[in-house]
Amino acid sequence: MDPETTPTGRQALEQALYEVKRTIVGQDVLLERMMVALLARGHLLVEGVPGLAKTMAIKTLAQVIGGEFQRIQFTPDLVPADLVGTRIYNQRDGEFQVSLGPVFANLVLADEINRAPAKVQSALLEVMQERQVTIGRETYAAPDPFLVMATQNPIESEGVYALPEAQVDRFMLKVLIGYPSAAEEFVVVERQIAAAVATARVLDAHLLRDFQRQTDAVYADPAVIEYAVALAMATRSPASVGRADIARFLTFGASPRASINLVLSARALAFLRGRDHVLPTDVRDLARDVLRHRIVLSYEALAEDLSADDVLTPILDAVPVPSVPLRERAMPADHGRSGWPGQPA
Repeated sequence: MDPETTPTGRQALEQALYEVKRTIVGQDVLLERMMVALLARGHLLVEGVPGLAKTMAIKTLAQVIGGEFQRIQFTPDLVPADLVGTRIYNQRDGEFQVSLGPVFANLVLADEINRAPAKVQSALLEVMQERQVTIGRETYAAPDPFLVMATQNPIESEGVYALPEAQVDRFMLKVLIGYPSAAEEFVVVERQIAAAVATARVLDAHLLRDFQRQTDAVYADPAVIEYAVALAMATRSPASVGRADIARFLTFGASPRASINLVLSARALAFLRGRDHVLPTDVRDLARDVLRHRIVLSYEALAEDLSADDVLTPILDAVPVPSVPLRERAMPADHGRSGWPGQPA
């Protein structure tokens, strides 16, 4: 892109979301969370019934950012080599050659991830975490940027393999999507029977990596970090925030990875909203998406048909949102001046 015409971060990301919304109707929360995961270098777990445009959303996003897109349909007979690749013997040359799998793309859709056995799930989650794959004696790095969006179908229980808690914890966000409204569904049908809309490429990999670096520089006040830690701690000990009645519904609370991802995702959301600093509301807005797959409900909660959000809502309400003053962000050389957190004016 021409540096003279390169848009600012917020302008480019707003334009990218606009292009996606020309194809996708509604699903604003999903689209925003996809951008947050992309900026924060995280991965996304999406749960919703079939037919809600989960595949189309990420495919359209891949076209907008100019990235390579791969869709993997998970089935019980899938093996790890089907994802990451394998070595193939070439009889003509008399040597092995590596054939890379579909995970080597910028955006990967793992459709119905819970239909594949644990070994395949582990192979995918390993490349998500390490961002590399070892085949034979060679190591191959995943593309940059790299986003995995996995989907789960919540309405079937036969022939599925639930993700282990330790593995699902590696997803930065879990988003629940529901049915569209009547007005939105009308527009969906109207667009489907009309001529397809061409999706314009707004970003490129270089610009997106630059936005990721700018996201890394978004400032998180210590009070915001304390708030994120307090939210995670409250899921482990609801009594500490005055909700001892909730404790019986929880077997395990969120891990420290939740606190980390609360701050990382909040920085990305702040950047997406055009700010260079995080507000407590950014953390609060993403709290359910970060925490809902990191808590383990008790049998008593399941017996009462309570969801993770049902348990999280009173806990989040019980943790006071800090009032963080808007202060100028001082540079390290300015330590001791007014506005630097923790230093005297």
